[in-house]
Amino acid sequence: MDMARGVLKTHDLAFASRPKLASIDIICYKSIDIALTPYGEYWRQMHKVCVLELFTSKNVRSFSSIRRDEASRLVQFFRSSTRGEPIKVTERVSWYQSSNTCKAAFGELLKDQMKFIELVKELVELASGFSVADIFPSIKILHVLSGLRSRILKVHKNVDAIVEDVINEHKKNIASCKKGNGAFGGEDLIDVLLRLMESGELKIPITNDNIKAIMVVSILKLIGKISKTI
Repeated sequence: MDMARGVLKTHDLAFASRPKLASIDIICYKSIDIALTPYGEYWRQMHKVCVLELFTSKNVRSFSSIRRDEASRLVQFFRSSTRGEPIKVTERVSWYQSSNTCKAAFGELLKDQMKFIELVKELVELASGFSVADIFPSIKILHVLSGLRSRILKVHKNVDAIVEDVINEHKKNIASCKKGNGAFGGEDLIDVLLRLMESGELKIPITNDNIKAIMVVSILKLIGKISKTI
């Protein structure tokens, strides 16, 4: 009981943050997303943004139209595939879930969506693997010998380029006064974060990297869960 009290109450702040892993540090842009950032002022700010801006009840309800549209497409696909040919159900359900997420986050399906999904899946596999370098983080040579860091950097660079293009496209739309470009006719998650970035309301300013970290980790977690479930 004394040990539990020490961890959960007396020294709870010391145990509030997750351990810093080399692979996660790369994927999360030096842990500046919401889920894995160390507890502190930035975490409190981004948690507030999530509650009051990103995942409000109004926004979550607005996503229902996306789910209905994608579910209708999924049913239509199965209905049109009743000629005796084998169907890759796992692939189609994964596409359905990722389409929901991409439309809510990016406002539309990505031009290279299949490539993006495969890259994110690869990141999930690499991040969930065992690495000796995480046990002995101070021994830098282990990061080189394992080869994991270079593989993650290569995949992450490709993911970063895709998300960066999406953010730049959103900025162009905002600059040309195009509003309501989301799949449900309103702001998507990137629109919300760009609005906050430009408003100057945040105590700790956010950049493109903050937005990319939040988007990539959110999709990474969802696709990771889908893979395990299916």
